[in-house]
Amino acid sequence: MFKRDLELDRIWASLIKNIEATIGKKPKDLNAVIFLIGVQELGKGSKNFSKEEKQDLMHIGICKVLSLSGYYELEGLDEDGWPHWKMLKKLPHFDLLEQERLLKMHVIEYFEKEFNWTAPEFTSEGPTI
Repeated sequence: MFKRDLELDRIWASLIKNIEATIGKKPKDLNAVIFLIGVQELGKGSKNFSKEEKQDLMHIGICKVLSLSGYYELEGLDEDGWPHWKMLKKLPHFDLLEQERLLKMHVIEYFEKEFNWTAPEFTSEGPTI
């Protein structure tokens, strides 16, 4: 388990570096990455969002990444073009660390599927190219 967590941490750090190189700013944490996914899925570009819209964007990001494992399904867009999701199955009861790990794994999968991002291979000497 410890080795898998280290591997996830390494892949996550690599993804964060890739996002930073792409957008010119390092995401502060998992929530920032989920917010960015929500903005991407909304498809309206970067703008100033209200507090309520930011919460909705977080919801969109979470639903999108969890849809990769069949937890949510896109129902459609409302009249303003905002996506709405339907829960298909309940999430397992996890503690906060397990929730974070699950979301990170799904965020990584999102970037692999949506942007053809590939995590570097790691050896004991570091990443291989």
